[in-house]
This record gives sequence, C-alpha cells and structure tokens, in this order.
Amino acid sequence: MEKALKEAGLFEIYEKVLSDTRLSAEDGELLFSTTHLPALGYLANLKRERLNGNQAYYIYNQHINYSNICINLCKFCAFGKEKTHPEAYEMSIEEIVSKIRERHAEPITEVHIVGGLHPDLPYGYYIDMLKAIKAERPEIHIQAFTCVEIAHLAAISGQSIAETLEGLMQAGLGSIPGGGAEVFSTRIREKLCPGKLPGKDWLEVAKTAHRAGLRTNATMLYGHIETTSERIEHLLALREAQDETGGFLCYIPLAFHPKNTKLEYLSSTGGVDDLKSIAVSRLLLDNFSHIKAYWVMLGPKVAQIALSFGADDLDGTVLEEKITHMAGADTSQAMTRSEIEHLIRQAGRKPVERDTLYEPV
Repeated sequence: MEKALKEAGLFEIYEKVLSDTRLSAEDGELLFSTTHLPALGYLANLKRERLNGNQAYYIYNQHINYSNICINLCKFCAFGKEKTHPEAYEMSIEEIVSKIRERHAEPITEVHIVGGLHPDLPYGYYIDMLKAIKAERPEIHIQAFTCVEIAHLAAISGQSIAETLEGLMQAGLGSIPGGGAEVFSTRIREKLCPGKLPGKDWLEVAKTAHRAGLRTNATMLYGHIETTSERIEHLLALREAQDETGGFLCYIPLAFHPKNTKLEYLSSTGGVDDLKSIAVSRLLLDNFSHIKAYWVMLGPKVAQIALSFGADDLDGTVLEEKITHMAGADTSQAMTRSEIEHLIRQAGRKPVERDTLYEPV
C-alpha cells in the first residue's frame, strides 16, 4: 500500500496519519482531489480503527417530524412548506404521543425529533411535547430540535439561547441533532437559504448547548453548489469548535437529494463523492470520535462500504423518516435490527447496538 500511496501523492499525509499529526486545509484539498479511492479509504480506515477498532455502531431509534410548515423554505429542501400548501401538516401533542405509544413494545432507546420553523406554534408546544413524551415513556432519550430550531424557539420565547436550552432540558431534552448546519459558507447561505441562521450562529448555539451539558451532532449537506474549499472550511470550523468545547458526539455528512427542490436540475451525488466525503471528514475531524454513514441518504450499500472508508456508525432503525424521502430518496423508511447487523457483519465489522451517547446497550 505504501507504493500506492506514493503513486497517489498521499504518502506525506500517510506519515501524518501514522504520527497523529493534524491535517491542514491543503491536505484536505489533496484528499478530495485524489482519484485513488483505495488509498484514500486505507488512510481513513487507519484513523477509524485507531479510534473504534472493528466496531460499527447502530441505534434502535424512532424519528418524528412534527411539522413541515417552515418560514425559511430553503432552496435545497423538499420538506418545508408554506402553511397554505396542500402538503403542509402539523402534529398535535396527542398525535406525537400516539406515535410513541404505538411502538411501546419495541426496545427503542432514542426518539429523534426535528421539524420546520413553524410561524405560529408557541414555545409551550415544544415544552409540552417533551414532557408528554417523557410521561409516556420516561426511559427514552429525546434527541430533538436542530440548532436552527433552538434559535427559533429562543426568538419566540423571548429568552436567550442558554435560557431556552435550560427550559427544554428541564422538560426532557437529552441531546441535539446535527441538522441545519448545511454549509457554513456565507456565499452558499446567501444563495440557497438567506433566511436561515448564519453558520457562525449555528456554531454558537451548539457551543452554548455543550457548555450547558448537552451533547450535539454535526452535519454538512454536500453535493449541490458548494466548492471543495467550502467543504473543507466547514469541516475545519467544526474541528475548531470541538477543540473549544468537546461537545460533539458525531459528524454526519448528508448527501444532497435534489428531487422536488428548487435545485432539481442538479444531479444526485455519486458513490465516489459519498465515500470521499466520509473518508476526508474522518481524516480532518481528528477530535470527533464518530463518523456516521447515514444509510437513509446514502443507501444501505454505499453506507456498508463506508464502514471501510472511515465511518463507524450506520445510524439506526429510523422508521418514518420524511425529510430525505420527500426529496426523492428511494431507500426504505426503516431497517430492522437484524438487517442492520447483517450489513455490518457482511462488511467484516462487529455490530454494536448503542444508545445516543454511544454507550453499548
């Protein structure tokens, strides 16, 4: 493999990986530009196995998207709708609790909740939602509301971010998912989501959550109009924030799905770009313990291969995910525990069921 690394121009990066030397933006550019996919996978796998050995994690979880009504209507989003749109919906607290109750017999450890920025739902709705879920199923971990949603809740409640988080935590919030980060680049946000929380503010919400004792995830939506440099800037901004607070659990590269969005003229990402995005993130984000290959967006087959390209997590059983499927994803809406474990074993890895905080179940 050393010969292949030299031929690919990646031998200096290989030496850095062996010595645990932090990679630079220039290293990231070189990694993204390589056409030698096996060499890139080899480098990412070195880092992956150093951190997580042969283990591949998954979680028995449930997704609830409480409403798709949103004031932002980002150009890359097929989920968000105006209130008057025929496909717009919002769930009552009773409907949300019913979703929890109907799967009460299953060993779910996490409920994952995200939605649009609803113009009318009061702050109390979100507090009541958390309390009702905890009353129905006290043992479950609630991972809910992206940093963008948290900022929205702070605005409608007239509180600071820290005060809002304190109230949500008292009501039952356990951690924060990674959505809404998109690409931090100001250029991208001005073109695709001008009304959305700026990247620097997304990072500040995440760091405020970390200081309050909440762990969060991080994402990047790739494969639309961003440049390689903008991807790398995004990753390095996450790395810097993690140096500061250490509160990120996991990084999840999210492959853009163009169908039913205002960017429908673009192509979907290919397998090579998907694997590069996993591998480069594993190599640049040296202070993140986990990299997730989100099978809902990648498809099970690419996600399985990604377990040899730096990823150590496939997410989970999911069920009823709406955001990616409204953008044309043709993956299933759920996988069973045995299906996930079969994928992991076929990839030569050891399946480990985890909870939200990566403790084995």
